[in-house]
Amino acid sequence: MKTNADLREKVLDALQWEPLLKKAEIGVITENGIVTLTGFVDSYAKKLKAESTVKRIKGVRVLVEKLEVRFGFKGVVTDTEIANEILNAIKWNWEIPNDAIKVKVENSWVTLEGELEWNFQRETARKLVGNLLGVKGVTNKITIKTETHGVIDKDAILAAISRDWSINSDEIDLNITDKKVTLSGLVHSLYQKHQAEKIVWSTPGVWFVDNNLEVGFDY
Repeated sequence: MKTNADLREKVLDALQWEPLLKKAEIGVITENGIVTLTGFVDSYAKKLKAESTVKRIKGVRVLVEKLEVRFGFKGVVTDTEIANEILNAIKWNWEIPNDAIKVKVENSWVTLEGELEWNFQRETARKLVGNLLGVKGVTNKITIKTETHGVIDKDAILAAISRDWSINSDEIDLNITDKKVTLSGLVHSLYQKHQAEKIVWSTPGVWFVDNNLEVGFDY
């Protein structure tokens, strides 16, 4: 059994432990495993770091992220400069094919579109953009269209999940419809939920993942 106060203290401690977030103005609200982050950070990279840090904490069932990016004078960059930096970053990254992604920048907010073969490429593109100066947020509309060789093997996916030491695969089920995989069942942390989805995305032929896994914890 964990109390809301216990969880809030753990979240605050974890955020302060990260060097990138020590001076960030982040507020934390906890209720029955739902953690809400409020306040301000001066870069989108810090926003992503706060999000990933909280997701790793035991007891967090849902993350509601309401952080706002506010730049100081040094963080102000034009949309054209941001767009050029993004194109250069993608050009020099070997994981992302050239000319596969279209970029739109409006008021420091970036929208990514296009088609890629693997989800890790889509995540790489998002992280590349998130680390650039002047970016306030990212809308990732990149779709996945990996090559399909026959039907998607359900047993192979479950076997891959069972090989991950952090996940109890006995409490996870999945349904496959054409190129879409739906995850259902119970996990015991938000990290496990996202790790299971990550494994599914590594399966050839998967274009869509619907993650309905529930995070169970007593409060």
